Amino acid sequence: MPVAHFTLAYWCVLIAALLPIACASIAKSGTVGKPRGNGGFDNDDPRTWLARQTDWRARANAAQSNSFEALPFFVGAVVIAHQLGAQQGRVDILAFVYLVLRLMYIMFYIGGLSTLRTAVWSGALVVNIAILFSGYR
Repeated sequence: MPVAHFTLAYWCVLIAALLPIACASIAKSGTVGKPRGNGGFDNDDPRTWLARQTDWRARANAAQSNSFEALPFFVGAVVIAHQLGAQQGRVDILAFVYLVLRLMYIMFYIGGLSTLRTAVWSGALVVNIAILFSGYR
């Protein structure tokens, strides 16, 4: 019986699934433990607190939302590529490139670099489509 193992692409899926948590942590950084009256994070009503944030904290929260939105397509593309028997090296490289682009996207989003953010988002979408079709014959 063959032994199954995690491919690099599957590890990239795991990391991509953790990106929204990283974005939320960035949005909340430096506010946990501070009194609510002084802008501290409100764990009793976190969504309302996050909705009131501005500047880089608001952008980190928006990056969190977009990371959740992009995740299903990436997971699906990797799983479909595996099911179709795509060349593993190609899927691994594309998944890694996708992950790097998503990390850049988050950095550009938080940094307020909207043109670069959009360009990198578009690149990640193209790479994701390439993953999906990498097993097409």
